[in-house]
Amino acid sequence: MQTQPYPFPLTPAPGMSSRAITAENPSGQKGAGGRAASALGPGRKGRPCVDLPSGETTVIADIPGAGVITHIWITCPAHTDAVGFVLRDLVVRAYWDGDDQPAVEAPLGDFFCNGNGARALLTSQPVTVAPTGGMNAYFQMPFADGARITVTNEHPADITGFFFQIDYVSVPELPEHTPRFHAQWRRQRTTVPGRDYVVLDGVTGAGRYLGTFLSIVALERYWWGEGEMKFFIDGDTDFPTICGTGTEDYAGGAWAFQNKLSATEEPDVLTFSAPYFGYPQYETRDVSQGAPYATAMAPHHGLYRWHLADPVYFAQDLKVTLQQIGQVGTGLFERSDDVSSVAYWYQHGGAVAAPAFPSRAERTPR
Repeated sequence: MQTQPYPFPLTPAPGMSSRAITAENPSGQKGAGGRAASALGPGRKGRPCVDLPSGETTVIADIPGAGVITHIWITCPAHTDAVGFVLRDLVVRAYWDGDDQPAVEAPLGDFFCNGNGARALLTSQPVTVAPTGGMNAYFQMPFADGARITVTNEHPADITGFFFQIDYVSVPELPEHTPRFHAQWRRQRTTVPGRDYVVLDGVTGAGRYLGTFLSIVALERYWWGEGEMKFFIDGDTDFPTICGTGTEDYAGGAWAFQNKLSATEEPDVLTFSAPYFGYPQYETRDVSQGAPYATAMAPHHGLYRWHLADPVYFAQDLKVTLQQIGQVGTGLFERSDDVSSVAYWYQHGGAVAAPAFPSRAERTPR
C-alpha cells in the first residue's frame, strides 16, 4: 500500500544519500556530525540542542537542492505557567522550493497532535509522541529546490534546551508531478451555533487529504460530539460528497468514547491511540499552575484521524468542515465550543488561500 508520494527503492539510486540535521550538524553535511566538543572532549555531545530566544525566529533546517524529509523528532521543555503555554507559543513553519508562503504553519504541539498547550502520549502511523515529550512525525515532505524549517518563539521567555533531528534523503531530482506536503492550523474560540467550523478551504489543484487533528474545548453542557465531518470535493457547494456520522465516529470511536455500565454509574471516558485514529486527550483539571489554587476547567478533547488506508482525493478543489452538534437526552442541539484543528494534505499545482495566522493571544488556550 503506497501511502506517501515518493517511492524509495530498497537500495540507493545514483545520487541518493541519507542525511540528518541536528544542533551538532546544522547543515546535515556528510562527515560533519558530532564534531562539537564538550567537557568529555571533541565529538562527545558538545551541542545537543539550541536555545530559542523570545520573540525570534530560529531556522532549524535550510536544505539546498532536491530531497525528501522523512522524519522529524523534536522535544523541548513544555511547561505551562502564568506567562504562557509553550506548545502553543512555539510556531513551526516549513517552506518548499523557495516559496515565501509556508506550506506548514502550526503551533508546535498541535502539529504533533498535542492540543490546548498540553502534552499527550499517542502512537499512530505518521505521528507518535513518546514519553516524555518526544514528538515524532513521519510524513514524507518532498522538495525540488530547497527546504527551510523555522521555529518562532512567541513565549514571553527564552526556551532553553530545544532538541531536534530532521532526517531526509537527498535525491538528484524529483519527478515533475510530485505533490508537496501541507499542514494548516486554525482556531475559532467560540463557534457560531448552526454554522460549521471550517477545517480547511481555499485549496485548489489536485491532491490527497491526509488527515485531521481536532482540539475541542467543550464550552456547553452535555455531550459535544454529534457533529459530522464534511468533505466538499471538486465543486461541491451546498452538500458534500463525503459526510460522516459524528465526531467520535470520525476518530474511529463510538458511543462518546465512554463505558457506562448502568444508568446510576458515572461513565468512564476511555482515551486511546491507534495507527489511523485516536482520542489521546481528555482533560478536566487545570494543571498549568497559572493560578495559586487548584481549579477545574472546561473539558478538553483531542482526537485525530489519518486518511492513509482510506484516501480522500481531490482533482480541482477541497473544503473540509465540522459541525458543532450536541445531544441531551435523545435530542440534538446546535452548540458553541472552542475548536482548533490541523489539516494535513498533499497537493500538486493550484493554490492555497490561507487565512492570516492567529496571534499568540488568539492561540492561547482557555
